[in-house]
Amino acid sequence: MEIPIFTVDAFTNVPFKGNPAAICLIEIELRDDLYQNIAAEMNISATAFITKRDSMDFSSGARFGLRWFTPKCEVPLCGHATLASAAVLFYMKKNVNPVLVFETMSGELYVRQHEESLIMDFPLNKPQAQDQHEVKNLLKAVVGDVPIQDVCYSPTTRKLLIRLADTCDRSALTSLKPEAEALLKNESTGKIKGVIVTTKGAPTAQPGYDFYSRYFAPWVGILEDPVTGSAHTVLAAYWSEKLSKKKMLAYQCSRRGGELGLEIRDDGRVNISGRAQTILQGTLKI
Repeated sequence: MEIPIFTVDAFTNVPFKGNPAAICLIEIELRDDLYQNIAAEMNISATAFITKRDSMDFSSGARFGLRWFTPKCEVPLCGHATLASAAVLFYMKKNVNPVLVFETMSGELYVRQHEESLIMDFPLNKPQAQDQHEVKNLLKAVVGDVPIQDVCYSPTTRKLLIRLADTCDRSALTSLKPEAEALLKNESTGKIKGVIVTTKGAPTAQPGYDFYSRYFAPWVGILEDPVTGSAHTVLAAYWSEKLSKKKMLAYQCSRRGGELGLEIRDDGRVNISGRAQTILQGTLKI
């Protein structure tokens, strides 16, 4: 069997920045263990598998199945690999439709082109206030002695959000060095699958980011995810309320870095926009 495969850097317009995803175009459904083995072989934060739904090819269809796997497990939502999947269909397969629909574990997700960016229509996952005492050991493992302003939790995505105190600048966020072993040791209940750490930005500066973030998810086999769209469904809801803004620009402060545009819609969903660069095209032979 031969499977077309692409590597796409998402949420960037520069090769080797943003978040890489492997994208596979699947003609017929595979066994789940084969999906997982391919993702383990790729060994990056996400491998996405696109299957046809309403056409004979990837260039004319508007509706596709989409699944995401980390090297360790399948995940219910992945933003950067969705952006990368749309980039392959729009840019590499020259898909003719104005909007693509992906059928996923998180419902239908829509992606459209706008100038040089892609805009994803995602569910908005509003977090709830979390008692810090209940997760105090995990907080210590993530941020050490850095002061915390808020802690929230999204039960839908199982992500914990930690907002550093406003007295902290961006360097306090970038200097964090949590260890996978410590995070796994202090959260083994299955309640939390990822930790978002965020701090308020400086929108009056250039390019004027409203907030910064980092994301850690050793529970799914990724210590730090370079840029994650799924976490920004939680971040968008949180910061929109705190900043009283519906449109925001965010930057994820990983080693690779990445920029995301966010717009809270009146229907309770969020538009996440970003750019993508395809850096590798080939054939997977299995």
